[in-house]
Amino acid sequence: MTVLVAGAGPAGLMLAGELALAGVEVTVVDRLAGRSAFCRGFTLNARSLELLDRRGIAGRFLAEGPLVTHNMFADPRRPLELGVMRTDHPYVLGIAQTRVEELLEQWVAELGVRVRWGCEVTGLDQDGDGVTVTVRSGDGEERVRASHLAGCDGSRSTVRKLAGIGFPGTPATMSGLLADVELVDPAALPYGVTEGERGAVFVIPRPGYVRIVLTEPSPPGDRDQPVGLAYFRRVLDETLGRTVVLGAARWLTRFSDAARQADRYVAGRVVLAGDAAHIHPPAGAVGVNVALDDAVNLGWKLAATVLGHAPDGLLSTYHDERHPAGARVLRTTRAQAILGRRDPGLDPLRSLLGELAELPAVRRHLAELMTGVSTRYDPKIPGDHPWLGGLAPNLKLFTDGRATSVAELLAPARPLLLTFTPRSLPALPTGRVDVHHGRCPGHPDLEALLLRPDGHTAWISTKPSPQPPETLTAALATWIGAEI
Repeated sequence: MTVLVAGAGPAGLMLAGELALAGVEVTVVDRLAGRSAFCRGFTLNARSLELLDRRGIAGRFLAEGPLVTHNMFADPRRPLELGVMRTDHPYVLGIAQTRVEELLEQWVAELGVRVRWGCEVTGLDQDGDGVTVTVRSGDGEERVRASHLAGCDGSRSTVRKLAGIGFPGTPATMSGLLADVELVDPAALPYGVTEGERGAVFVIPRPGYVRIVLTEPSPPGDRDQPVGLAYFRRVLDETLGRTVVLGAARWLTRFSDAARQADRYVAGRVVLAGDAAHIHPPAGAVGVNVALDDAVNLGWKLAATVLGHAPDGLLSTYHDERHPAGARVLRTTRAQAILGRRDPGLDPLRSLLGELAELPAVRRHLAELMTGVSTRYDPKIPGDHPWLGGLAPNLKLFTDGRATSVAELLAPARPLLLTFTPRSLPALPTGRVDVHHGRCPGHPDLEALLLRPDGHTAWISTKPSPQPPETLTAALATWIGAEI
């Protein structure tokens, strides 16, 4: 039975790819007639690049844009250096969300997944055997029977509402304006932050135009009211205290600092990912990245559930792991938004944080926190190795008579057991774990390593105090299933 994914954004497409790699039939529907030409996100961070690398497709994205070795935590005038992070990708990639989606759609098409545009989910009815989804298109309504329905349909998710999943959080306290426009005189508004009489204006260079971001002093009662170019010009001039001549506008929109999170990521046979599961202030430009992270965590668990070999409770660990991760994103981006306010009373706090960020340990903590590189999950087995629960490093290996890497071996999205000694190991779930024996010259203390399909370390044994075999048996039973 198929899995129906609602939403052809980053979360939906990445999830579709993960499911297809596992051999699950999947269909993606999207209410729009086609992909939008406009987007808010222009960044892929280190965590996303690591995950894409472990599917063998990071190179497609890295070929698209510039690499930037710093990011903004709260104060644009004090950039946060990313070179301190423990990652193969100590930078952010400048790439439009629309291009990310195009590349993901190409990838899933190679895996046999099609996107049905102009198809909107309007109803669902789930039972013990599956979910019946009502989909409306230009050809009328149809009822689709699916094993599970994945709501990846954005912040106003229809799937979330139909499933009765709560979306608590904090309402917006500010409204921002974003405009992709041409500047008649580029020198009139330089790139970066310009302090005006009534606020700050942030300008980002784009090919052939600029993106201007500022705070709207008096947002309308209806935040969905369209933003006109004449209105944006007036707000820009009032903010700066001078006139800047704007040319043609490509896109104008509003955003806010609202922060909300679904109270359940799994509700029976309905799952949520991406903006359908959480919204947060735009600080740090992490939205696309968190969506990809959700999808990679969910994909292999949902696939194992659909295929019938998931251990008890595996799908529920999606909520157990990604809900706290989402809460951290909300906390971090809210803190960044507060620190970014034009409030002189916050200056001492900003100054203190700036001093702390000069300390190498603090700088690394902030960089890895805002990019998700420090993400760790409970491995559910005892152990204190620093890799346990985290994304395993992309180790350089020699297996099967050739040089390879952890990322290359994880590309099929299957559990991976690496062994580096002749020590006998417990029996493995037949056909469900890829096993490779070889050498890891960079870490001669490694004896064996079990990785989940998402690349997180489920079990590790090192010399001179190797883990007993029963701990590997427990890890296999927890994440892969006990059937032999």
